[in-house]
Amino acid sequence: MRHRTFFILVSLFVTLLFLGCSLESTYLGLYIESQSEALDQPASDDTTPVTFIIEPGQSIEAIANRLQREGLITDAELFRRYVQYKGLDAGIQAGSYTLNAAMTIPEIARTLQNAAAPDIQVTIPEGKRLEEVAVLVAADAGIDPQAFLQLVQTGWAQSDLVTRFDFLAQIPVTGTLEGFLFPDTYRLPQSPTANDLVERMLENFARQVTPEIQQGFADRGLSLFEGVTLASIVEREAVLDAERPVIAGVYLNRLRDGWPLAACPTVQYALGYRPDEGTWWKRVIYFVDLEVASPYNTYRTLGLPPGPIASPGAAAIQAAAFPAETPYYFFMVDCNKNDGSHLFAETEAEHLAHFEMCGGAYTTNP
Repeated sequence: MRHRTFFILVSLFVTLLFLGCSLESTYLGLYIESQSEALDQPASDDTTPVTFIIEPGQSIEAIANRLQREGLITDAELFRRYVQYKGLDAGIQAGSYTLNAAMTIPEIARTLQNAAAPDIQVTIPEGKRLEEVAVLVAADAGIDPQAFLQLVQTGWAQSDLVTRFDFLAQIPVTGTLEGFLFPDTYRLPQSPTANDLVERMLENFARQVTPEIQQGFADRGLSLFEGVTLASIVEREAVLDAERPVIAGVYLNRLRDGWPLAACPTVQYALGYRPDEGTWWKRVIYFVDLEVASPYNTYRTLGLPPGPIASPGAAAIQAAAFPAETPYYFFMVDCNKNDGSHLFAETEAEHLAHFEMCGGAYTTNP
């Protein structure tokens, strides 16, 4: 009798589950049927091709939200429910797709079943200045380096990038995108343009520099532009992630007390390309180098430089937004080690002792 009762209960449970699924499926079907007019209505009549890349592991919800954000559909929820009802969600794969805003939701859903895998990948390391990035994108993606530099140095201010990315309003119109092109690995379609890559880099920057990061900058009395500028200096100065918040704290101590920032990476930036060394970043800084006439030379001018000096990564941005509370005002590369670590000091006397110990020349991190 107990076995029969158990069997009946299990059967009832399975039946209830089935009914639940059936009701959900029925409801979804009725919903999709009621939205037939919306499904056949494209976002606009604009047939301009748009490259849409789906990254590995991206959820249907995230894909739908991006489609709406990029103006390819008008209702992310309807798209999500449509592909679920039609069983198309499992067939959407990572890859590159060509879409346009004149396509309907069913047309887009079908197109996303056949990915054309992107065949170009470009990696931008942290701490590179725009001229270095131009060389990398030319070598790895075939992007014209002069077209890239024209866009990121001056052209951006007259482009639609300004309306697409609100944070660019923080950059002076005479400034560049230095510091705002987030360093990362990017997947691109064949024959990418400078604009294709720059858009991806700015989108990535917007994702990385969260409201919490921006509030961290504000809590230190820094605007977003100033915070990114500080982060770029930290990026060039630090090698060890553990030291980044400490170095940021030292710089903020100097700024707070009205000292010159005295950041050697800004001198390197001011000195520019070194043909004898084949680099934009001079390896050894001497006293004579500290006299270079440039607003970026923070040994001669107070405050932060006019703008970022390189592309900071996530760790440097985090350090600038949330620095360590430190008593230090001085630091230099530890000449007794080969790991990029620094010697920190609270007083000028202690710092000079470190300097003399290292032979009187300031060796910077590469």
